[in-house]
Amino acid sequence: MHLIALTGGIASGKSTVAARLAEHGAVVVDADRLAREVVEPGEPALAAIVDRFGASVIQDDGNLDRAALGSIVFADERARRDLNAITHPAVWRRALQLFADAEHRDPNAVVVYDVPLLVEAADDRPMRFDLIVVVHAPKDVRVRRLVEIRGIAPQDAVARVNAQASDDERLSVADVVIDATGSMQHTIDQADALWERLVDSAETE
Repeated sequence: MHLIALTGGIASGKSTVAARLAEHGAVVVDADRLAREVVEPGEPALAAIVDRFGASVIQDDGNLDRAALGSIVFADERARRDLNAITHPAVWRRALQLFADAEHRDPNAVVVYDVPLLVEAADDRPMRFDLIVVVHAPKDVRVRRLVEIRGIAPQDAVARVNAQASDDERLSVADVVIDATGSMQHTIDQADALWERLVDSAETE
């Protein structure tokens, strides 16, 4: 198994790269999806969130009120750290199981861990990736995309970007950088080149 970490800030273009690698045959494990699963009703992480933040972050149907929780953690760094301490280890445990499942099905699988918070959650897991790929677009570009494409208010867009690792912190862990500042096609072309590199590497082992 070849385990690749794919990361990038919010609105960087990371999802475009992940989708392209999946088209080529990679097994993509989506950390955002796992983060939703580990806080479903009945999960230990959800109970821990209620203990820390109170019942006001739970909807009447028992599901997590993401908007209510988000309004707390985006405005309070300590609250955000506390939330991450609950969710990051739970996500990593589930990801490890999915990695193992993929390797069991195909020992030569290329597994891509699509993880926005690779740098932020580094203390919660061993850095055991064969390659770390960072999809990069500068902070101002990402803020503009959040405002223009997702319709987020400018101040909220800035807060969301600032809540994540800085560009320098993310780039410092990169083995490969995909420049997603330009067109989507340019980003896809770089994803294709990355796939060719991964295939060539697998064939020479």
